[in-house]
Amino acid sequence: MFGRMMNNYYYGKSGKGDFRKDDMPETRMQLFWDTLRTRLSGICRLNLLYMVVWLPAMLVLLLSTSKIYSNLSQVVMIQENDYAGYVQIVKDAEQEVTITEEQYNELKKEDVNLRGYLYNSVFYMLLWLIPCIAITGPFTAGMSYVMRNWARDEHAFIWSDFKDAVKANWKYPLVLSTLTGALPLLLFQGWITYGNMAETNAIMIVPRVLLVLVGIIWAISITYMHPLTVTYDLKLKDVMRNGLLLGIARLPFSIGIRLLHCLPVLITAAAVWFFGLEVMLAMVLLMAYYIIIGFGLSRFITASYTNAVFDRFINSRIEGAKVNQGLREEDDDEDEDDEVKEEETEK
Repeated sequence: MFGRMMNNYYYGKSGKGDFRKDDMPETRMQLFWDTLRTRLSGICRLNLLYMVVWLPAMLVLLLSTSKIYSNLSQVVMIQENDYAGYVQIVKDAEQEVTITEEQYNELKKEDVNLRGYLYNSVFYMLLWLIPCIAITGPFTAGMSYVMRNWARDEHAFIWSDFKDAVKANWKYPLVLSTLTGALPLLLFQGWITYGNMAETNAIMIVPRVLLVLVGIIWAISITYMHPLTVTYDLKLKDVMRNGLLLGIARLPFSIGIRLLHCLPVLITAAAVWFFGLEVMLAMVLLMAYYIIIGFGLSRFITASYTNAVFDRFINSRIEGAKVNQGLREEDDDEDEDDEVKEEETEK
């Protein structure tokens, strides 16, 4: 009984039919909502598998964010209160006073520099995130493969197809995820370095702007790279080049899809900033969302979008390649008319 239950959980139940021809959606948006409704429970189950590899990164973010927020709060407290007020606030919070009045006045006199005070916390958070994000790459390939099939109404087993896609595509995604993990630290370090140089030389603002552009370009390009890896037989340089070209060619949509993925984080940040939600509670709620469905839903949205882009810019130029999979086409209507005529003739 237990074995049959686990088999149904991971592999799905047999006997479930796909869309009939007259039920097939006619637009991409209809296809997205129909497949999302059909695959919602599967997305949640696959998400539980995928989130395991993201747990280290989530824990680093949770602990580091709490520390950074605590440091930031202390800096603001020092700047806005005298020592007596500071001591009273700390005691009201049932915490221990960690600095003397002399140290407090020295910090206040020096007008504490937020960048210097918080630099170590942010630096070590980004440093620890590199290996945590790097290990997610191969599993992102597995997730991308299953979601690609589901998004175009094709069959895919939750466990076996996910596992096979990881084994077949782990090399390139590992490189991509390592670059994705290292880039924030490099951009942060460059931003601080060029910012310090810009205080004496205004021209150093230019490389800071270029750093921001590099981060944006990579963020919109990586959207296409994992789906490209599991869909086409390409070399790594071609995966990265095509991802870059598609990201730029579809720039407004690329930025839009990236902002859509950031929406849960933005909502959480707004709840903390404008409505006073406790930081730890906000982080726990955000983690709960990603544990239940967040990663899977994000990948499903990406797959639905990239399927359409690949059909338009790549598959339409490959002889024999299938396009508009999962969508109702005019040929389907013609086939149905022919079947009706044949039935009428037989009668």
